Amino acid sequence: MISLGQNRVSKIFMLSALFIILGLLLWNTTVFFERLKQVERDKMQIWAQSQKTISTENENDYLELNLMILTSNNKIPLVNVDLDETINFHRNISEKITSSPKRMAAYIQNLKEQNDPIVIKLPDNRMQLLYYGNSTILSKLKYYPIAIVIVVLLLIGMVYFFFNTSRISEQNKLWAGMAKETAHQIGTPLSSLVGWLEILKTENLDQGYVMEMAKDINRLKMITERFSKVGSVPTLELANIVSETNEAYEYLKSRSSKLINFDIQLPEKSILVKLNKPLFAWTIENLVKNAIDAMKGKGDLKIEVVTKKQYVKIRVIDSGSGISKRNFQKVFEPGYTSKTRGWGLGLSLAKRIIVDYHGGRIKVSKSEIDRGTTFEISLLQC
Repeated sequence: MISLGQNRVSKIFMLSALFIILGLLLWNTTVFFERLKQVERDKMQIWAQSQKTISTENENDYLELNLMILTSNNKIPLVNVDLDETINFHRNISEKITSSPKRMAAYIQNLKEQNDPIVIKLPDNRMQLLYYGNSTILSKLKYYPIAIVIVVLLLIGMVYFFFNTSRISEQNKLWAGMAKETAHQIGTPLSSLVGWLEILKTENLDQGYVMEMAKDINRLKMITERFSKVGSVPTLELANIVSETNEAYEYLKSRSSKLINFDIQLPEKSILVKLNKPLFAWTIENLVKNAIDAMKGKGDLKIEVVTKKQYVKIRVIDSGSGISKRNFQKVFEPGYTSKTRGWGLGLSLAKRIIVDYHGGRIKVSKSEIDRGTTFEISLLQC
C-alpha cells in the first residue's frame, strides 16, 4: 500500500522535474527565437546590399558585399582546405582545437561525417574543399523531440499517478467504512453476550467453561476495537514487545489444531517499543494464520524474538509450502492470495500496521519451496 509520505514525496519529485524541464524548454525556445531572428536580419542585410550592388557599378560595393557575406557567418564552424588537406583558413572553431594539429585533424574528420564538403572551383582551375559542421542552434534542435517526449511521458505519468492514488484512496475509504460498520454491527450482540456471561457466572456451572467463554468474548471486544480503528491513526504507547508477543502466541496456540507443533523463543529481559497492542496482536495473528494455511494445518511453527543493534526482530517461521522469490514483495499486495478462498488482505494489513503505523519493516526473510517460510518484523527499540 502507498503511504501518505510516499505520495507526497512522489508528487513533489514529479512536479519539480516537470517544472525544471518545462523551464529549460522555454528558456531554450527563447534563445533559439532570438538567434534565428538575428540570422534572418543578417540575411536581409545581405539582400539589401546585393540590391544596392545591382543598382550600381561601384567596385567598392562589390567588395563590401563580398566582405559582408564572408563575415556574416559567426555560428557555423568551417574549414577551407586544398585537395591535399592543407588548411587555408577556418572560422568559429575554438583555439583549443586549432592549436593542436592532432585535434584539428580529428575535428575535420568529424565535420566530414556531419555534412558533405562543398567544392570550390577557383579561376586558376584550382579546387578547394569547404568542410562545415552544424551550428549550435541546429545541434540543440535535434534534442528537442527527446525533450518533448520526456515532458509528454511525465505528464502521462502524473495523470496516471494522480488517478491511481485517487482510486486507492477511495478504496481505502471504502474498506475503512466497511470495517467501522462491521465493528458497529458486532457491538450490539457482543453487549448481549457480556450480559449472558454475567448470568452464567451465577449459575451452578463449571467455571472453567465460563472463563473460556470470557476469553473469547474479550477477544471479540478486541476484534471490534481493531475494526473500529481502521482508517484512523492509532495511538502508540510504550509496551514490552516480549510479553505482547507471548500473549498473542498463547491465545493462538490454545485455539489452533493440535497437529501444529508450536514453539516460542523469547529473551528473558523486557524490550520496550512504541506499540499499539491490539494492532500488533492482529499482525501476529495474521502471520500465524498465514503460516498455518501454508502448512495446511499440520507442521512446525516457531515464533522468536531477538535483538539486533537498535532493532527488535520478531520472526514467524513455518514448515509450509514456501514462497517463490519473485513473490516476496507481491505477497503484501492487497488481494494477493495463493488460496482458493480468501480476500488476500491479511499480509497487506500486517504491512500497513507495521510500516505505516509503527514505522517499522516487515519482509519475507527467507523461503524455500516445500521447506517453509520466515516472516520478519523489525521495530525500533526505545
